Amino acid sequence: MSTTITTQPDTNRPLGSTGGPWVSDGKKPPASWLRGGGRRRSVPHLLLGALLVLVCAAVSVVMSLNPGNREPVLALAQSVSVGRVLTAQDLKQVNVAVDSGVSVVDASQAASVVGKTMSTSLSAGALLTPDTVGAGGFPAPGQALAALSLKSGQFPPEVAAGSHVSVVFVPGQAGAAVASPPTPDQSTVWPAVVTSVTAPPNQEITVISVELGEDAARQIAAVPAGQLSVVMVSGGGR
Repeated sequence: MSTTITTQPDTNRPLGSTGGPWVSDGKKPPASWLRGGGRRRSVPHLLLGALLVLVCAAVSVVMSLNPGNREPVLALAQSVSVGRVLTAQDLKQVNVAVDSGVSVVDASQAASVVGKTMSTSLSAGALLTPDTVGAGGFPAPGQALAALSLKSGQFPPEVAAGSHVSVVFVPGQAGAAVASPPTPDQSTVWPAVVTSVTAPPNQEITVISVELGEDAARQIAAVPAGQLSVVMVSGGGR
């Protein structure tokens, strides 16, 4: 008697499993495997990017430490106003890169600058130029000084030496003689620069000295006290 044994295929076993995990079964590789390979491939790029950052930082440090074509020149250690006689305390040395067309005062010329008069007002840190200092003559040619005797309310309390102002003719104020109005060829507003502000003791007035053109100074001097006011304007304004 013979017995026939029939072997049925294992349908529960996935196809291609006999080839191990590296044998393709027609399906895409696991996403985690792809991601892992991507991370491995991106490591050189990350290292290259970090290297570039370090190189750029090193170049910046070297450039900041390298003085290049910097020159020692004179700058103002504090704000100064027009008409001020420069002292050694007003000056400081700075190293800057200056174009050939820019006029500056070399630091070695500090002794020749001390004692000269400022021909304009400059703020602290500004570079000194030959045009900003005179040979001691003040006011400058074509300019004149005029003194304004003003009461409270006729000028802003913020006015100080170096302020740009407009001197305004205000006729007919109480307690003052009425002045003749300026002729048509004259202005009733004169641009000026304040050179000093003085409050005499035991007086209710403040004397403000201003620098302006010679013709304007003569016109202002002819106006009786009490008929002028000062308006503070932006630098160079009218």
